[in-house]
Parts: sequence; structure tokens; C-alpha cells
Amino acid sequence: MDQVNEELFARAKQAIPGGVNSPVRAFGSVGGTPRFLVKASGPYVYDADGNEYVDLVASWGPAILGHADPAVVTAVQDAAALGLSFGASTPSETQLAELVERRIVGAGPDGGSIRPVERLRLVSTGTEATMTAIRLARGFTGRDLFIKFAGHYHGHSDGLLAAAGSGVATLALPGSAGVPAAIAAQTLVLPYNDLDAVRTAFAERGDEIAGIIVEAAAANMGVLPPLPGFNAALAEIAHENGALLILDEVLTGFRVSAAGYWGLSTNEGPAYQPDLFTFGKIIGGGMPVAALGGRAAVMDYLAPAGPVYQAGTLSGNPVAMAAGIATLEGATAEVYAKLDATADTFSSAVSQALTAEGVAHTVQRAGNLFSFAFTSETPRDYADMQAQDTWRYPPFFHAMLDAGVSLPPSVFEAWFVTAAHDERALGRIVDALPAAARAAASATPMS
Repeated sequence: MDQVNEELFARAKQAIPGGVNSPVRAFGSVGGTPRFLVKASGPYVYDADGNEYVDLVASWGPAILGHADPAVVTAVQDAAALGLSFGASTPSETQLAELVERRIVGAGPDGGSIRPVERLRLVSTGTEATMTAIRLARGFTGRDLFIKFAGHYHGHSDGLLAAAGSGVATLALPGSAGVPAAIAAQTLVLPYNDLDAVRTAFAERGDEIAGIIVEAAAANMGVLPPLPGFNAALAEIAHENGALLILDEVLTGFRVSAAGYWGLSTNEGPAYQPDLFTFGKIIGGGMPVAALGGRAAVMDYLAPAGPVYQAGTLSGNPVAMAAGIATLEGATAEVYAKLDATADTFSSAVSQALTAEGVAHTVQRAGNLFSFAFTSETPRDYADMQAQDTWRYPPFFHAMLDAGVSLPPSVFEAWFVTAAHDERALGRIVDALPAAARAAASATPMS
């Protein structure tokens, strides 16, 4: 039944390391043959063997409106007809930057509003955005050390792969070969949701720390939101010590609200002020686009305005800009309301099925992002997420896949809904859940 997928994977392994261009795609965590996708529409994806799947990966977030959304496709086709790449500035770069800057607004402590993204630099990947943000923070502060949190993934640049979650967690790797010890030593890895550890680090080495980088809500070790007030406290601690806070919203930015997870958290109280944000996924609408943005005083340290160098031939590519603009313009308040309601329905259905089979689990939510941890205790940090019964996920995953539902191929990844998921898609998922829950219940650590 999966003959073409198997043939394609065998062929790929002869031409591409591991047969994939991003490690989690290899199904190493769940076993079996990766599906080679050839088409997508609305909430569905289709593989090379002709199988249709309800998709809960959504290209890891960008397909927020659904796959091949007509407005996005038309925008891309129109832009492509004018030329694929110019290597020069285009009006659409400014248009996308202005869209992003207008969305990041929150209530300030004095009752007014704050807009922490005053400048935006467009790049091509989330890794490039976070790498540049860290270089910028170091250049701005004149310091070298950086704090990150165990289980948080900020791309695959050398200094950020220690205890990095996501694909690294899936492969059970402590980091990566090829990273010099001297570079790794510039990153201090602390336990997530532990403010005392952050305060201790600054007490011991505060005059060396350039900044803190944190996922706005962790979504690369499974979904694990910050404790209330955690991100705001990080900003306060950093600023008290002359350091910067980088809020990584590559996954959550414009996915969980019009203003990302930062926007959701401002509903709990006055908005806090990160110095830099990183964005990706949604702002490209499925095309390779990412960005870093923040207050002008910091961003203007980037070349050509300042001494911190960054460049990219394809940064601001006009076809990619068209996709991002159309996606952000289509992500209305009504879309976010539907995403939230759909995430409520889907996550509840999965939880009910697992409960019916006596499978211990917790539902992990950050807005409309969700995942499940196979443990009865609510996780707090990376160690808790690693301690769950991860071996229950592969049989659950394959039972869903066999029934035509495509889940992330790792327990350490977030699940994504789209505005195109409808009653038919929901029905397919609900119908698949009893058998998948039974497979998880009957799993053993050696299965």
C-alpha cells in the first residue's frame, strides 16, 4: 500500500543524508516509512501512493488558513509572473514589515499602548533570525554569554544546540557534533520556568551576559507554556542587569493570536517589553521567510545603519513576501476564533479517547497550539517532558496514520490546526481515535 513511498525513501537515501532534508521527517522517533507528499488542499495532504490524510502538521504552522489557500496562491502566482528574485529592494518588503509591526501592540503599564517592534529585518529561516538576533544582542551590549533554556529550540546555529529539544530530543542527542567547546561555552543552559536559576546566573556572571533567549511558549519539546509571569520576569531581570531579552516567536508568532504569544500574555496584565523578537513560519505563508524585530535603538545596530553585519541574497524575496502578506491579511480575528475553537474540539477528543483507555496523559496548550504528554503529572520543564512514557506515541501515531490522519512524527512536537479544518476533517479524526488510544494503552517500553 505504501510501495511508492518506500521506493522514494530508498532512492532519497542514496542522494540525501538520511533520505531527508530535516531530521524529524525521517520517522526515526516513530519508525516506519516517511510519507512523501505531493499535494495539499485545505486540511488535507496527499502522498505519492495516492493516500489522503487529515493534516495536523500544517507545514509546522504556516498553513494557518489551510493548504493552498486561494488568496495566497493567487498572490504568489501574480508575484512570480513579475520575476522570481531581483537581488534588490522591493516595495513588498516594507509592506510585510509594516504589517508585522502594526500587529505587535499591547497595553502599557500607564494605560497607553506599547509597540515593541519598531524595526524589522527580513531573513529566510528561523535559524538565521535567531542567530542574527544573538549576534545583534552581543554587539549592542558588548558581552558574550547567553542564557537559553533546556528543551528550547532556536534553530541549528552552533551556540544554540545545547539541550535543544525538537529534533535533537527526538534523536536523543545531547547536542551536535561539530560544535567547538569554546562556542558551546558561550551558552548557559538553565531549567525552564526556574527564575531562581536565572537570578543565580546573573548574580554570578551578570556582567558577561548579553541576554536571554526564550521561546515565547515552548513548542519544541511538546507544547509547554511558561508559568504565569515568567517571560515578564525574564525581561525585568535582564534589564536590571544591562542585558537584553529575545522572545522567540518563530512558531507562536501570528499563530496563536494576531500578536503572537506575547499578545496573549498581555491579556494577563501590562505588556512587558522584549528587546528583540524572532518570527518565522506564518510570516512566509509556507515560503521561506523569517525575521527579527525590536526597538529601534537595538535594531539600528544592524548594518548598514550600524556595526553588526548581516546579509542575505534571498532576504525579502518578492514571491515569498507576497505569500506572507496574503497570509497575514487573511489571518483575521474570525480565523483566530475558529482556530481556538477547533483546537479545543480536537484536543478534547484526543484526551477523551486516551482517558477511555486508561492512558495517563496531560493536554499541553499554548493558545491553539497543543500536544500530549504521556504522564499524569503536569510537566514543568524539559526533564519532565523527557520522563514521560514516550514509547506510547509511536503506536498511537501509526494507528492514526493508518486511518488517514497525519500527526507530527514525534511526541516532542506541537500539533497544528488550520482555518480549513471542518466537520468532515473532525469526523475523520474522531473516528480514528479509539483504535489509536487502544494502541497507546497496549504499548510497552520495548514495543
